Amino acid sequence: MPEGHTIHRLAQDYAARFADGTPVHVTSPQGKFSAAAALLTTAELTRTEAHGKHLFLRFRTADWVHIHLGLFGKVTFGDAPAPPPTDTVRLRLAGDTAYVDLRGPTTCALITEAEKQAIHDRLGPDPLRPDAYPAAAYARVRRSRTTIAALLMDQKVIAGVGNVYRAEVLFRHGIDPYRPGKDITPAEWDAIWTDLVALMREGVRNNRIDTVRPEHTPEAMGRPPRVDDHGGEVYVYRRATLPCHICATEIRTAELAARNLFWCPACQQR
Repeated sequence: MPEGHTIHRLAQDYAARFADGTPVHVTSPQGKFSAAAALLTTAELTRTEAHGKHLFLRFRTADWVHIHLGLFGKVTFGDAPAPPPTDTVRLRLAGDTAYVDLRGPTTCALITEAEKQAIHDRLGPDPLRPDAYPAAAYARVRRSRTTIAALLMDQKVIAGVGNVYRAEVLFRHGIDPYRPGKDITPAEWDAIWTDLVALMREGVRNNRIDTVRPEHTPEAMGRPPRVDDHGGEVYVYRRATLPCHICATEIRTAELAARNLFWCPACQQR
């Protein structure tokens, strides 16, 4: 599932191609969004917004399309003229210079302002949003006996963090993923939040996740670059059984809340 930086990047990319005041042709070749598409077509795309893993596209002044990619959703941008769509395209936006196709999302729905606000209300603060209030997330963390690794993946606690950022930020701060939230100090939480803000902003800029510090890049260490379909240089994510870049201890993996957890038992001691 895409992490929050990808959704914020999509919001920027939609805006760059369509939020120029010109009418947008909206269709649903698959048919599942046809009724809403008929209401929106030839309207202007006036705003794009992301909160965690949720994308919002506003048409006119208050017509919002809510998109959640889930595990299988894909977005494809292209230059006009748009080719004939396949019948797997849930939502196509087409303008004079570009088009974008959405396939396989968990959610693609036309919602009201009130329904949109309800989605925001159930999500935790997003490190990439200017209105984020990290103290609200820490208030939930410090009351919980749940592991910090599980809490970081709970979108009600903090929105947008996925498996990669979870594993990497805990490694970068030497925090055992099994520590209960109640044992995370205010200073540790501030450091985690500040790091997430920086890492995720870089993810938006580069459209990929890189978490290693300059002294641990392949060039600095004389090691081969990572080869992985997720891209990016990381410390522990999907590096199980490989040596830690810092101490050479074997990276471990285990299942936690139905997701694979990765950590270095030496650098992240309890």
